[in-house]
Amino acid sequence: MLDEIHIKDLLLRAILGINPEERHNRQDVLINITLYTDTHAAGASDDLDDSVDYRTVTKQVIELVEHSSFCLVEKLAAEIAKSCLATPGVERVRVSVEKPGALRFARSVGLSIERGRGDV
Repeated sequence: MLDEIHIKDLLLRAILGINPEERHNRQDVLINITLYTDTHAAGASDDLDDSVDYRTVTKQVIELVEHSSFCLVEKLAAEIAKSCLATPGVERVRVSVEKPGALRFARSVGLSIERGRGDV
C-alpha cells in the first residue's frame, strides 16, 4: 500500500480554454495533487533523500502551468500528472484542476485524473 502526499489548493494563472479571450488572458486555475509513494524509509531515517521532495514537485508544476497554453483542462491535468510521475519515488498521482468561474452560476468546473508510471 502506498502513502499519500497532498499538495492542496495551489492557485495559479494559465492560458486555458478555447474561447478567444481565454487564449489571450490568463485565468485562475486551482490545482490539487496527491502523490502516491512509499514513505517508510523517510519515516525511519528523517532524511529528505529518502522522501519525495514535494517542494521541487510544486515548483515544477508552477513552471509548467504558468508557461502553458492548453485548450483543455484534460490536457493540463495530464501534463501535470506526467511531470509529477517523472519525480523519483512517485508511483501514482491524482491531479484535480478547476477553473473558478468558468460557468455561470457554478463556483468552478473541474476534472480529476489518476495516473501511474505505466500510464504515461
